[in-house]
This record gives sequence, C-alpha cells and structure tokens, in this order.
Amino acid sequence: MSNKIKIAIIQTSIYWEHTEKNLNKYDLLIEQVEEKTRIILFPEMFNTGFSMRISKISETMQGKTVSWLKTNAVKKNAAIVASLAIKEGKKVFNRLIWAHPNGKLDYYDKRHTFTLAGESKFYSKGKTNKVINFMGWKFLPQICYDLRFPVWSRNTLNYDVLLYIANWPKPRISHWNKLLVARAIENMSYCIGVNIVGKDIENEYSGDSCVINPNGELCTTKTDKEKIIYCELKKDNVNDCRTKLNFLDDKDDFIINL
Repeated sequence: MSNKIKIAIIQTSIYWEHTEKNLNKYDLLIEQVEEKTRIILFPEMFNTGFSMRISKISETMQGKTVSWLKTNAVKKNAAIVASLAIKEGKKVFNRLIWAHPNGKLDYYDKRHTFTLAGESKFYSKGKTNKVINFMGWKFLPQICYDLRFPVWSRNTLNYDVLLYIANWPKPRISHWNKLLVARAIENMSYCIGVNIVGKDIENEYSGDSCVINPNGELCTTKTDKEKIIYCELKKDNVNDCRTKLNFLDDKDDFIINL
C-alpha cells in the first residue's frame, strides 16, 4: 500500500480518426513523463477523437491500441489509462482501459452515452461500475457524460479517487469545472478530470484538466495548452476528511435499475 501516489495527466490534442498518428505522438509524450509517476492518464477516445464512425475506428481487445497500452504500461512501470471504441460481437463500447504495469487489464464501459452527439445510436451502454485497485488505492473510473449523473458515481463502494476522462467542449467548460468540484465534495474523494485541447470537426476544447481534493480544493493549475500535468495524491487527505466530517455515513441507500 502506498500513502502517496504520483499521477500524470496528458492534456493533449487528438488527430481526428488517425490512430497511428496519435500513438506515434503519444510515444514521444510518454518518454517525457517523469520517473516515479505511477499512473498516466489520457483523455477519452484518445486514439481517434470522439467519432461516431465505429466501422472505421473500432478495434478489438486484441487490437493495436490495447497492445500499445499494455506495452507502454510495462515499459514505464506505471498504469496507463485511456478510452477507445472497442468492438465485441455486434456491439461497440466506449471503453476505458486500465493497463497495469504487470500486463493485466481492467476496463469500464461508459454508462451514459451522449445523446446530443448521437453516441447512443452507435455505442452500447455499460451495465456496471468498476472499482480498480492499484497500489492500495481504489479508483472509480468514469467517462465524460457520466459526470452529469451523480447517482452513478455515488460513493457506495468506498473508493478513494473518482476519475473522469473526457472530450468536454469549450462552450460547456463551466459545467465541467463546477461538476468536478461537486463530485469531489459529495463523495469525499479526490476527483480527477482529464480533458483535451484543440479542435475536431464538431467542437473546440479548452482543457481545464485538474485534480480536486476531497474538500473541493484545486490541487493543480489549469491551462488550455497541451501539457503534462503532475499531482501527488495523498491517502491521508482522504482519511482525514472522512474522519473529521463523516458525511458518507449518512448517505441514502438506493438501487439503480439497469
């Protein structure tokens, strides 16, 4: 178990529907990540951008991008996290992959597909949440639009860190900033937001990737530029907050109908 863990957020632009160019770019960024970093976080659909052309961009779990994630996690001795379009049978999921440095894979399928952009027409919804255990920490990974639905992320699973990877557009960036803080406070956990910069065929993106502590305080400096953002998470910050305030003990019981 580690009381402290160093993370790196890769806030980047994305080449539209061009996996090879993106992975080549990320090879260079990965080399720049500081030693002792134990988790490297990429944004949603990091290899293609938020495209609905699933016949062109989707891969299997045995495909090039998942192989890239596994290889680099082992090479860097760090977990690497990103999402991409994954095909299983006749279904395609917007799937977050957590590649462990020992070669193991965990994953979470996006629950709330973004109706406004037509995602719900092409991608199947995930059915379950997934707590990922890493170095004695418990992470709850989520993807972009999930941020708007607090019941889905409610801390009934005793996680330490809530993670959102996204392609969150600039016109609604104020929502992103406010909701990330709300999720940290209501769940008494760290909340990490990983966003992109640049433009695609639909939107412009302004970054604002960040880490927020369990008290709702910003731990990193926001920027609208391509950047590797570092933060050291401290387990004592989570434990102290929950011991002193204890709000989670008064949470409501509920059942989600899937």
